[in-house]
Amino acid sequence: MNLDKQKRRAGRALLNIDHQAHELLGPYAESKAMDALHPVSKLADQPQLRMISGALLLAGLLRQDRRLARAGSRMIVAHEAATIAKDAIKTEIERTRPRSAESKDDKKPKRGKRSDKEVTSFPSGHSAGAIAAARAFSREFPEYGIAAVGGATLLALLQIVRCAHYPTDVTAGLALGLAAEKATDLAWSAATRDELSEEEEA
Repeated sequence: MNLDKQKRRAGRALLNIDHQAHELLGPYAESKAMDALHPVSKLADQPQLRMISGALLLAGLLRQDRRLARAGSRMIVAHEAATIAKDAIKTEIERTRPRSAESKDDKKPKRGKRSDKEVTSFPSGHSAGAIAAARAFSREFPEYGIAAVGGATLLALLQIVRCAHYPTDVTAGLALGLAAEKATDLAWSAATRDELSEEEEA
Protein backbone atom coordinates (compact mmCIF):
# COMPACT_ATOMS: atom_id res chain seq x y z
CA MET A 1 0.00 0.00 0.00
CA ASN A 2 1.47 3.38 -1.02
CA LEU A 3 1.70 6.42 1.23
CA ASP A 4 -1.25 8.26 -0.36
CA LYS A 5 -3.57 5.32 0.23
CA GLN A 6 -2.40 5.08 3.84
CA LYS A 7 -3.10 8.77 4.36
CA ARG A 8 -6.58 8.47 2.85
CA ARG A 9 -7.34 5.45 4.99
CA ALA A 10 -6.13 7.22 8.13
CA GLY A 11 -8.18 10.28 7.21
CA ARG A 12 -11.32 8.20 6.75
CA ALA A 13 -10.72 6.46 10.08
CA LEU A 14 -10.36 9.78 11.92
CA LEU A 15 -13.42 11.21 10.21
CA ASN A 16 -15.36 8.13 11.24
CA ILE A 17 -14.34 8.62 14.88
CA ASP A 18 -15.55 12.22 14.70
CA HIS A 19 -18.79 11.14 13.05
CA GLN A 20 -19.47 8.44 15.65
CA ALA A 21 -18.79 10.86 18.51
CA HIS A 22 -21.26 13.32 16.99
CA GLU A 23 -23.87 10.62 16.46
CA LEU A 24 -23.50 9.53 20.09
CA LEU A 25 -23.50 12.96 21.72
CA GLY A 26 -25.60 14.96 19.30
CA PRO A 27 -28.98 14.01 20.81
CA TYR A 28 -27.88 15.43 24.16
CA ALA A 29 -26.33 18.67 22.89
CA GLU A 30 -29.42 20.73 23.75
CA SER A 31 -30.18 18.99 27.06
CA LYS A 32 -30.36 20.75 30.43
CA ALA A 33 -27.21 18.91 31.52
CA MET A 34 -25.28 20.40 28.61
CA ASP A 35 -26.69 23.84 29.38
CA ALA A 36 -25.43 23.46 32.94
CA LEU A 37 -21.91 22.66 31.64
CA HIS A 38 -21.82 25.73 29.42
CA PRO A 39 -20.56 28.17 32.12
CA VAL A 40 -17.82 25.71 33.07
CA SER A 41 -16.65 25.34 29.48
CA LYS A 42 -16.47 29.14 29.16
CA LEU A 43 -13.48 29.09 31.54
CA ALA A 44 -11.41 28.09 28.52
CA ASP A 45 -12.53 31.09 26.46
CA GLN A 46 -9.89 33.69 25.60
CA PRO A 47 -11.29 36.52 27.80
CA GLN A 48 -11.59 34.25 30.84
CA LEU A 49 -8.11 32.77 30.46
CA ARG A 50 -6.65 36.23 30.01
CA MET A 51 -8.47 37.40 33.12
CA ILE A 52 -7.27 34.45 35.19
CA SER A 53 -3.68 34.88 33.99
CA GLY A 54 -3.75 38.62 34.56
CA ALA A 55 -5.23 38.18 38.04
CA LEU A 56 -2.40 35.83 39.02
CA LEU A 57 0.17 38.27 37.68
CA LEU A 58 -1.41 41.18 39.55
CA ALA A 59 -1.73 39.16 42.76
CA GLY A 60 1.92 38.19 42.50
CA LEU A 61 2.99 41.80 42.04
CA LEU A 62 0.85 43.07 44.92
CA ARG A 63 2.05 40.34 47.26
CA GLN A 64 5.62 40.60 46.00
CA ASP A 65 5.41 36.90 45.21
CA ARG A 66 7.80 36.49 42.30
CA ARG A 67 6.82 32.89 41.59
CA LEU A 68 3.14 33.77 41.32
CA ALA A 69 3.91 36.79 39.14
CA ARG A 70 6.08 34.64 36.86
CA ALA A 71 3.31 32.05 36.62
CA GLY A 72 0.81 34.69 35.52
CA SER A 73 3.29 36.12 33.02
CA ARG A 74 4.09 32.70 31.59
CA MET A 75 0.39 31.92 31.25
CA ILE A 76 -0.29 35.13 29.35
CA VAL A 77 2.58 34.59 26.94
CA ALA A 78 1.81 30.90 26.36
CA HIS A 79 -1.91 31.54 25.89
CA GLU A 80 -1.31 34.30 23.36
CA ALA A 81 1.18 32.15 21.44
CA ALA A 82 -1.37 29.30 21.29
CA THR A 83 -4.09 31.73 20.19
CA ILE A 84 -1.97 33.15 17.37
CA ALA A 85 -1.11 29.64 16.19
CA LYS A 86 -4.68 28.36 16.17
CA ASP A 87 -5.94 31.53 14.45
CA ALA A 88 -3.38 31.01 11.69
CA ILE A 89 -4.71 27.50 11.07
CA LYS A 90 -8.39 28.43 11.37
CA THR A 91 -8.04 31.05 8.63
CA GLU A 92 -6.85 28.35 6.22
CA ILE A 93 -9.23 25.50 7.10
CA GLU A 94 -13.02 25.35 7.03
CA ARG A 95 -14.88 22.75 9.05
CA THR A 96 -18.50 22.84 10.14
CA ARG A 97 -18.97 22.42 13.89
CA PRO A 98 -20.80 19.27 15.04
CA ARG A 99 -23.83 21.26 16.24
CA SER A 100 -24.26 22.73 12.76
CA ALA A 101 -23.26 19.75 10.59
CA GLU A 102 -26.09 18.25 8.59
CA SER A 103 -24.17 15.49 6.83
CA LYS A 104 -20.97 13.50 7.15
CA ASP A 105 -19.51 15.55 4.31
CA ASP A 106 -20.00 18.72 6.38
CA LYS A 107 -17.62 17.29 8.97
CA LYS A 108 -14.69 17.05 6.58
CA PRO A 109 -12.01 19.73 6.99
CA LYS A 110 -11.21 21.54 3.77
CA ARG A 111 -9.22 24.54 2.62
CA GLY A 112 -11.08 27.82 2.82
CA LYS A 113 -10.99 31.39 4.08
CA ARG A 114 -14.41 31.82 5.70
CA SER A 115 -14.24 33.08 9.29
CA ASP A 116 -17.82 32.38 10.44
CA LYS A 117 -17.82 30.79 13.89
CA GLU A 118 -19.77 27.73 12.72
CA VAL A 119 -17.27 26.83 10.00
CA THR A 120 -14.06 27.26 12.04
CA SER A 121 -14.17 24.10 14.11
CA PHE A 122 -10.56 23.04 13.48
CA PRO A 123 -8.55 23.21 15.66
CA SER A 124 -10.15 23.78 19.06
CA GLY A 125 -9.01 27.14 20.39
CA HIS A 126 -10.44 26.36 23.83
CA SER A 127 -8.21 23.29 24.02
CA ALA A 128 -5.09 25.06 22.74
CA GLY A 129 -5.41 28.03 25.08
CA ALA A 130 -6.39 26.06 28.16
CA ILE A 131 -3.60 23.51 27.94
CA ALA A 132 -0.98 26.16 27.11
CA ALA A 133 -1.95 28.24 30.14
CA ALA A 134 -2.13 25.21 32.42
CA ARG A 135 1.27 23.90 31.33
CA ALA A 136 2.79 27.36 31.74
CA PHE A 137 1.37 27.59 35.27
CA SER A 138 2.80 24.19 36.12
CA ARG A 139 6.31 25.37 35.16
CA GLU A 140 6.27 27.58 38.26
CA PHE A 141 4.00 25.41 40.41
CA PRO A 142 4.86 21.80 39.53
CA GLU A 143 3.14 20.64 42.73
CA TYR A 144 -0.15 21.65 41.10
CA GLY A 145 0.79 20.51 37.62
CA ILE A 146 -1.42 17.42 37.51
CA ALA A 147 -4.44 19.37 38.71
CA ALA A 148 -3.84 22.26 36.28
CA VAL A 149 -3.22 20.10 33.21
CA GLY A 150 -6.00 17.70 34.21
CA GLY A 151 -8.45 20.57 34.57
CA ALA A 152 -7.47 22.00 31.19
CA THR A 153 -7.89 18.57 29.58
CA LEU A 154 -11.38 18.23 31.06
CA LEU A 155 -12.30 21.66 29.72
CA ALA A 156 -11.08 20.51 26.31
CA LEU A 157 -13.11 17.31 26.45
CA LEU A 158 -16.20 19.33 27.33
CA GLN A 159 -16.02 20.82 23.84
CA ILE A 160 -16.66 17.35 22.42
CA VAL A 161 -19.48 16.59 24.84
CA ARG A 162 -21.17 19.89 24.00
CA CYS A 163 -20.82 19.22 20.25
CA ALA A 164 -18.77 22.40 19.85
CA HIS A 165 -15.82 20.41 18.46
CA TYR A 166 -14.91 16.98 17.13
CA PRO A 167 -12.39 14.71 18.88
CA THR A 168 -9.76 15.50 16.22
CA ASP A 169 -10.31 19.25 16.72
CA VAL A 170 -9.62 18.86 20.43
CA THR A 171 -6.62 16.57 19.90
CA ALA A 172 -5.11 19.03 17.44
CA GLY A 173 -5.83 21.92 19.81
CA LEU A 174 -4.14 20.19 22.72
CA ALA A 175 -1.08 19.35 20.62
CA LEU A 176 -0.91 22.90 19.30
CA GLY A 177 -1.23 24.39 22.78
CA LEU A 178 1.52 22.18 24.17
CA ALA A 179 3.81 23.03 21.26
CA ALA A 180 3.16 26.76 21.66
CA GLU A 181 3.83 26.61 25.39
CA LYS A 182 7.05 24.66 24.86
CA ALA A 183 8.26 27.28 22.40
CA THR A 184 7.51 30.09 24.86
CA ASP A 185 9.19 28.15 27.67
CA LEU A 186 12.37 27.82 25.62
CA ALA A 187 12.30 31.55 24.88
CA TRP A 188 11.61 32.31 28.55
CA SER A 189 14.50 30.11 29.67
CA ALA A 190 16.87 31.75 27.19
CA ALA A 191 15.84 35.24 28.33
CA THR A 192 16.23 34.25 31.97
CA ARG A 193 19.74 32.92 31.33
CA ASP A 194 20.69 36.19 29.64
CA GLU A 195 19.36 38.19 32.60
CA LEU A 196 21.28 36.05 35.09
CA SER A 197 24.46 36.41 33.04
CA GLU A 198 24.10 40.19 32.97
CA GLU A 199 23.52 40.28 36.74
CA GLU A 200 26.61 38.15 37.35
CA GLU A 201 28.74 40.38 35.11
CA ALA A 202 27.47 43.48 36.92
